[in-house]
Amino acid sequence: MQARPFKPALLPALIAQLFMLPAHAADGADQAPTNDAIQVIVVDAQRATNTIARQAQEQAPNLVNLMTAAEMRKLPDVNIAESVRRIPGISLETDTGEGRFINIRGLDADLNSTTFGGLRLPPSNNASPFGGGRAVALDAIPTGLVGAITVTKSNLPEQDAEALGGTIEITPKTAPRNGKPFVEARIGSGRETLRGTNIADLSLTAGTRFGGAALVPGGVDAVADHPFSIVVTAAYYEDKRGVDDVEPAFLDDGVHGPLAYAGWDQRWYQYHRRRHGVGVDLGYQPNARDSYYLRGFDAGYTESVLRQRLTVTPDGAPVTTANGLIDGLGANGFDKTLRDEQETINNKVFMAGGKNILEHAVLDYRLGYTRGSYNKAHDYNSDFNYTPGSDATVSYNNGGPGNVPAFTVNGADYLNPANYTLVKFQNSTTDISDHEWSLAGNLKWDTRLGAYDEESFKVGAGARLRKRVVHGQPYSFDNLPALPLTAASGGSNVTFYNGHYQNGPQMTPGLLQNLYGSQQVVSAGDAENAALQYLQDKENIYAAYGQYQMRAGALGVTGGVRVEATRANYAANSKGTDANGNTLIQPDNRDRNYANWFPSVQARYELDDSTLLRAAFSSTIARPGFSQVSASLNIDPGANTVTKGNPDLKPTTAHSFDLSFERYLPNAGIASVGVFDKEISNYIAASQTTQTFPNDGLFAGFVGAAHVYSFANVGKSSVRGMELNYEQRFTTLPGWLSGLGASANYTFVDSRFEIRPGEHSTLPSTSRNTVNAAVFYEAGPWNLRLGMYTLSRNLWAIGASAAQDVYSERRTSYDFGGAYALNKHVSVYLNAKNLSNTPLKFAEGTSNRTIQREFYGPTYQAGVNLSY
Repeated sequence: MQARPFKPALLPALIAQLFMLPAHAADGADQAPTNDAIQVIVVDAQRATNTIARQAQEQAPNLVNLMTAAEMRKLPDVNIAESVRRIPGISLETDTGEGRFINIRGLDADLNSTTFGGLRLPPSNNASPFGGGRAVALDAIPTGLVGAITVTKSNLPEQDAEALGGTIEITPKTAPRNGKPFVEARIGSGRETLRGTNIADLSLTAGTRFGGAALVPGGVDAVADHPFSIVVTAAYYEDKRGVDDVEPAFLDDGVHGPLAYAGWDQRWYQYHRRRHGVGVDLGYQPNARDSYYLRGFDAGYTESVLRQRLTVTPDGAPVTTANGLIDGLGANGFDKTLRDEQETINNKVFMAGGKNILEHAVLDYRLGYTRGSYNKAHDYNSDFNYTPGSDATVSYNNGGPGNVPAFTVNGADYLNPANYTLVKFQNSTTDISDHEWSLAGNLKWDTRLGAYDEESFKVGAGARLRKRVVHGQPYSFDNLPALPLTAASGGSNVTFYNGHYQNGPQMTPGLLQNLYGSQQVVSAGDAENAALQYLQDKENIYAAYGQYQMRAGALGVTGGVRVEATRANYAANSKGTDANGNTLIQPDNRDRNYANWFPSVQARYELDDSTLLRAAFSSTIARPGFSQVSASLNIDPGANTVTKGNPDLKPTTAHSFDLSFERYLPNAGIASVGVFDKEISNYIAASQTTQTFPNDGLFAGFVGAAHVYSFANVGKSSVRGMELNYEQRFTTLPGWLSGLGASANYTFVDSRFEIRPGEHSTLPSTSRNTVNAAVFYEAGPWNLRLGMYTLSRNLWAIGASAAQDVYSERRTSYDFGGAYALNKHVSVYLNAKNLSNTPLKFAEGTSNRTIQREFYGPTYQAGVNLSY
């Protein structure tokens, strides 16, 4: 038979795939449908298929999205933040070229909760985007440690109410129910192209069931055959990413034009990150009705950074020229600085619990301990200054790539290290410990209050006892000589930023520490600064809830109420004056006690076996961040930031409304649309201003303009929007084309709050338009995927006026993931991340007033996956 032409056959088949939208198909490749897919996700974790994950989403009483371990591996996402951003309604905050924090439906990461096996994780990184200090830095958790991820968007009474944006639940890896031993491993490497450095990517998971009778052929015959289980997981990822960055600051003095610079930094970074994750899961199930577990995991990273920086500081009296502006350099001129810093971020979780299926009820309980820590072992900052003569000038405009400065210096040899002299050398350490004990119990039983197909009632209570301590200690160095930069630098002039900037010779890391380390002292200003950074916070949450669930034919309803009582003490030091006008540091302790009620009702209605409608009302809270609500003053010369807390802040609360239509397609496909409305009270806004401080006393070590942050509650706010989600595998296409598929999700968010009296804006971090899209091929041994992610311009920080508000600019990135299975045990992969070399850009007011623009280059990964 003569083959038919390709193109005429393809188009009708593709159109049929898009518009038929059939119900769940009986596909031999699919897992059989289950009535308890959510429990399968918990028990099977990393072995759960995409079909099971989609069934769990369909069966859930509330709005959730799930992602399996297999899905996380399909694109080059090295941590769970980068994986989760593929889910509808999610946007990603990046730092140093890697995803770190997750925003849900336009609300920033400080308003979300993150849990591991149901246990709430405390934050481990003090640099959350908006100063709340409650966001969990998800770049500290490697994907190799995770069995599955669930994002909850509408809260149930049984869940912690501190999830105003949503909850990210990390399900740990588990042992197989069939009792067979297993081993999964990943061995990979790669290349960071900007600096030409290598990557190491290693992970291993092994587990088995044991004890009891001998293993029967094909697995366990009964639970008691092998009542004990163990799973051990380890993951390690190491890279040395480079960053090219330029950070201008504007005069904004009301006298000169909007493009007049106060100065700019030319920053050359070299990072070295070593991320790890280890975990163990022990289980005991003596019979089919009783099960117990003991879990622990440790994840985090140690990162060192070298920042070679050239700061240009004009005199601040620019004159307009035909090509831009011209200004003098005789007041401060140029600073060459080196930041040599090392920090360790760590998360620890230990938990024990169990589940007992009683005659007419189910009882579960849990005791847990979590600890998040941040340790900055050192943060050396050296400053060499060159102030040229009064005839030196700089001509500039914002005509560089992405509207960064393009400039010419006249009358000053600013690249010559012989012109620079050491003027400041400092060090600092920080230690933050945030730990929490928790206890929770739940009891669920069937009831017959009405003539319904199913009815149950669930009650529970719990307590979370939290303590957070912050110690920061700056150091000075006595009797520093007027050391020329020629004695502390070497090599040729560094040209970077795609050839646009020169920084002169690089400064030598470690040299000043070796020369003057013995002269490190705590000055009076250092002691005062340390006292003002000190925090000791205690925050205890006591909760109870009642939850009713029913199903009558196609209708299911879950509702109830939760109450949470907060008992907190925030202790800090504040600066004041005595009756004689003398400066003094005094303790400032604030007790905050309050209780909140959180009603919730959620309904789902099945139009047919694969189509349903949802409607939900839920209520949540976001307590003020510890740095936000304390009286502390955090001064960080290394980052050029000053943060001042506000002890009078109120918690933020929200009432949320959701409606959605969901149609589930064969082979884990979906077509859905949802709308949401979140009405918020007492939103906490972080305002940012730019100031220049004297390089002495409390502010010793500050070079150029600094960012100053403060916090305040604002009135009524709202977040409204729409989510669209589509994924389909075109299995009816002819021949090899049946492996083609496509997915796309789009989130529109319209948020609103009073940014200044009488003036309204979108909330910080609200991307009005966020898009994920992918085309993929999954057939035979091949698994190929090209992904795209884009988010729109969004407010990052609030300034003194609209012209000084800071925005994160629109960005779009492309990633590729490819794998080929050599056999059922071995596959090889090749990934490419950030193919478009997308820069991260921030602008003040309008898009042409760039205040930061950095890029990292593409990353390539290759390796082998093993499964036995």
